[in-house]
Amino acid sequence: QVQLVESGGGLVQAGGSLRLSCAVSGVRFTDNDWAWYRQRPGRQRDLVARISRNHAAYYVGSVSGRFSVSRNNAENTVYLLIKVVKPEDTGVYFCNTVPPLNVNSWGQGTRVTVSS
Repeated sequence: QVQLVESGGGLVQAGGSLRLSCAVSGVRFTDNDWAWYRQRPGRQRDLVARISRNHAAYYVGSVSGRFSVSRNNAENTVYLLIKVVKPEDTGVYFCNTVPPLNVNSWGQGTRVTVSS
């Protein structure tokens, strides 16, 4: 059974930083590209950062330069470092494969709230 457990979110002031973690179990971690998805209030869930099996990182839109995605294959964990947070980074962050495993694979996410 797939388990994706995100953590590390919270309330942060604009300009600060935080590191999100995603602990993965029940799936072959090294066989997959992994991604962080963000769901802003009232919007759909969108991919914001992706890391391939060979650790190549890709970013979408304005997060490039501020977000840094990484993975630890020995610990089955994906990380997202967010630097110089902005109010538009507010949302719930989820991790999953690319494409997502299935509709039931999503974890509860970790909420990030940025105060200006």
